Amino acid sequence: MQVDNKKFYKASLKKYGATAQGLHWSSSQTQQIRFMQLMQLLPESMEHYSMIDAGCGFADFYLFLQEKGRKPLCYTGVDCMEEMVEEARKRTPCTILKRNILTDRLIPADFYCCSGAMNTLAPFETQLFIRRCYDAATYGFVFNILHGVREGRIYNYVQREAVEAIAAALNATCRIVTGYLDRDMSVALYKRDIL
Repeated sequence: MQVDNKKFYKASLKKYGATAQGLHWSSSQTQQIRFMQLMQLLPESMEHYSMIDAGCGFADFYLFLQEKGRKPLCYTGVDCMEEMVEEARKRTPCTILKRNILTDRLIPADFYCCSGAMNTLAPFETQLFIRRCYDAATYGFVFNILHGVREGRIYNYVQREAVEAIAAALNATCRIVTGYLDRDMSVALYKRDIL
């Protein structure tokens, strides 16, 4: 049985508030390490590209990119939880939309990104999430996800081979980065025809 995502996050938000721990990161430091990996998979000059942050939480990735001088031309955050959307709107001047990546219409953007939002999805939902974000992106989809063998029913761990199979099915150029945190992997799926 899969975890109820909304209950899962509402409980942690109630306990930890609008913090990295409230989003189920072990600390703001590990969140920043993951953000650094995603940033390195994006073009060095993001000022020419639009970005959709799928499962944006509090839009912390936007704030990270802004701090690093790598802010995109246009950033839109998307999250399915009202609490996340409200907080992200307070923290940034960006467009933040309440949408479900798995079921709602997705807006086209140059790049889609996702940091951690797939960590509690079922395996079939993870594949759907990746495919939908990749299809809605002009240049590609970059994301991080838990890496390894699933233990228990809460967190979704993905094998490298599974990501490579999805990339092959999408005819995407795949780049995978590991070794920066235990059991974590960052992935870029680029569209070959525009590289």
